[in-house]
Amino acid sequence: MTNRDRHPAFLPLILLGGVIFGFGLGFSQMARPEVVLAFLQFADFGLPFVMFGAAIVTGIAFAVLPRIADAAPLTGDPFERRLKSFDRNVLVGGAIFGVGWGLSGICPGAAYASLGIGNVTILWAIAGMFLGAYLQGWWRSRPSSGDASAR
Repeated sequence: MTNRDRHPAFLPLILLGGVIFGFGLGFSQMARPEVVLAFLQFADFGLPFVMFGAAIVTGIAFAVLPRIADAAPLTGDPFERRLKSFDRNVLVGGAIFGVGWGLSGICPGAAYASLGIGNVTILWAIAGMFLGAYLQGWWRSRPSSGDASAR
């Protein structure tokens, strides 16, 4: 399905979902890096409750929606599982993400929500996320040393 074939409410609902997500992060204090860092230092355990609450709602939606509908209502895309194999890239990428999360005290979604509560210094972390994503894309797009076309 192309962008033109999507339901007219698709983009406004995506925006509404983002607003709800951002409000929830701000309301639960998870947009404050010091709260996340307190969790990582085993001083505040509010973060797992927020994460488990979100995981429960998501898990229920993933379990129920495919049973009551064949396709997503706004896009028409079929519900299907997209599994990523557990390989070296997943392990290394997850470790790098975790180190970045621990150093900055914020995950990407919460970084944007943190701007909404006035944390302008989080722009450094957001700039770092963009730079890291760019460097990873550049790294992956280089021709490998065994590639015959690179010679």
